[in-house]
Amino acid sequence: MAPTVSPSGTGSPTPLGVPGPASSPVPPVPPATPGGTHVAPPPGALRPGELPSVHDALVCVALPGLTVSARDGQLTGQGLHGVYRSGRRLLARCQLRIAGREPLALQGGMAGADRARFVAVARIPGDTGPDPAVAVERTRDAEGTERITLRSSAGRPLRLPVELSLGTDLADLAAVASGRPGPELPPSVHDAGMRWSGPGGRYAIVAADPPPTDALAAAGLLRWEIDLAPGGSRTIELRVRTDRPARPAGQAGAHPIAEAAAEGDDPRIGPLLRASVDDLRALLLRDPAHPADVYPAAGVPWRCGPATAESLWAARMALPLGTRLAASTLRTLARIQLAGTGPDSGRIPGPLRDAGPHLPPRCTGIEATLAFPVVLAEARRWGLPEQDVAELLPAAERCLDWLRSAAGDDGLLPDPAPAGPARAETQAHAHRAAVLGADLLEACGRPGADGWREWAAALRHRFREAFWLDDRSGGRPAAARAPDGRPVPQLGGGAAHLLDTGLLGGGRTAPGLLDKSQTEQLARLLGTPPLDSGWGLRSLGAKEPGHNLFGHRAGAVRVHESAVAVTGLAAAGYEKEAVSLLRGVLDAAESFGHRLPEMYAGEQRTAGSVPVPHPAACRPAAVGAAAGVQLLVAVAGVRPDAPGRTVALHPFSSAPLGAVQLSGLRVAGEPFAVRVSRLGLGMVEEAADGLQLGV
Repeated sequence: MAPTVSPSGTGSPTPLGVPGPASSPVPPVPPATPGGTHVAPPPGALRPGELPSVHDALVCVALPGLTVSARDGQLTGQGLHGVYRSGRRLLARCQLRIAGREPLALQGGMAGADRARFVAVARIPGDTGPDPAVAVERTRDAEGTERITLRSSAGRPLRLPVELSLGTDLADLAAVASGRPGPELPPSVHDAGMRWSGPGGRYAIVAADPPPTDALAAAGLLRWEIDLAPGGSRTIELRVRTDRPARPAGQAGAHPIAEAAAEGDDPRIGPLLRASVDDLRALLLRDPAHPADVYPAAGVPWRCGPATAESLWAARMALPLGTRLAASTLRTLARIQLAGTGPDSGRIPGPLRDAGPHLPPRCTGIEATLAFPVVLAEARRWGLPEQDVAELLPAAERCLDWLRSAAGDDGLLPDPAPAGPARAETQAHAHRAAVLGADLLEACGRPGADGWREWAAALRHRFREAFWLDDRSGGRPAAARAPDGRPVPQLGGGAAHLLDTGLLGGGRTAPGLLDKSQTEQLARLLGTPPLDSGWGLRSLGAKEPGHNLFGHRAGAVRVHESAVAVTGLAAAGYEKEAVSLLRGVLDAAESFGHRLPEMYAGEQRTAGSVPVPHPAACRPAAVGAAAGVQLLVAVAGVRPDAPGRTVALHPFSSAPLGAVQLSGLRVAGEPFAVRVSRLGLGMVEEAADGLQLGV
């Protein structure tokens, strides 16, 4: 994601203590001289707020491990290239030469969320003709292990000198991203490899197997003499390690994210779901103080640390893959919930975030606080065990208590509290929290459910009066009401949250803030070219002042908002508009190798065009990966009610993707499989015992 606004006021940072860089490695403004002018930044440094593009890089993730490679496989130390652990670059350079020359790169690509594979050939002395005799394959994973395999097709034995030039700066990711990583550190020979030491006792070691023939510390060089028989092969393995050995959170014990699969007439759905699941698993972080709990980081490479709102939205969209991720994410956030008796009591802290050209920054902590009871209530519908619900219910009640105290005299919730504008999106979050919170309280035998339903009904009445702007075209919802009551009329993708009402019992969706005619008008607007780019939903309409096709809140396509729109439109009965957005995002996913970024440019689709990447987008990103899950589950229309022992199916009646089968999902804690026919008919193929098909 593009840089977040520096935390201040109610948007305090999230102190989860997870290793990794800050939420956004924005380089500081160069210091001013006594005369008032700024010192020129060092060569290669970026301007404040600027981030290097990594769209074409191969990013391997298994947090806290991360590698960023060029497609030729050579780590040059330039840009973000390198092997990282917990936000620190352990290896910046790893350049291969065979017989004195760099291999000729032919292909580089991802072999999984945590692995990349590179194919090259080496020209050797004595080669005649155009056919190379030696193939070179390199595989590199997120934990810093690399295997270099040489295969000979020569008709004679070969002895090849192989060299690896290594180097590092042990720099923080934030410093690397800003173009200020510092100089390379001098290495020393260490056992079968090299070692680098930095300030504070930090160090990195690269060990090689087999051990090199020569190791030259002054040049950071490892050398081998490799003998290859005709048709033979040899492999060199490198392992990077440091003082912080860490096993990726997703590799220990039973996995909190199910290994779901998709197949059907559309060949893209299988790779999309597989990539989404792999990326979610790769982005998991472990709470250091409570290692049994994991939660998703916001995205790589910029936001490998905690992000309250994104973590909750990703856990919510991933509920079809099981409830364990939601439970551990909720537990982790409950531990940082603000206590005491003051106005912030019950709020979950989070930083401020840019809200586009027409509104001041908003508070992600408010978004997370309102999402907490929603995720808990819906996780219960998907089958979260009652003991987990009981454990987390007090934190949800504190979130609701904060909502009641933070709402203004007019019944609207300012964001950031207490004096920010009343945003339409925030009112949608607040209304959903009240309705689903009431459902949760009633189901758990807690008091207050009727009061929250009355509060939600009053908010609906107030919202329709204060936010709907009538005009000759049928009207539109205002984006916000300024503190002085002035409406902010711009329309963007955030309006899709008005259609995201939440899941109640029996497969029912909750009531929304808009009435029937307003919902119909909003659905029409979301389907028009100013908002539907052909690749997904723009975050700001193309005809609005301040539109920027790369603006992450000003015109870019944000995948999470597109998934929210598809689900909300389909639930409200506007399948045509939902299908258009669905197809746009699926087409975009194909061009991105099925690894959805968090956003991409909101350029209008034309015949033969492809979506334009955003240079600073996280990829993979938790909300992007989870959105892929939500989109495919929305096609099948799965709406479970595990406490009621029912599951309802509301598939797209037009079957826009043809026949679809989803297997390996989880409902009521057991495997769940569903099929949608080419006629748009849904059927359950596998489910927990006693789970009945509802209406």
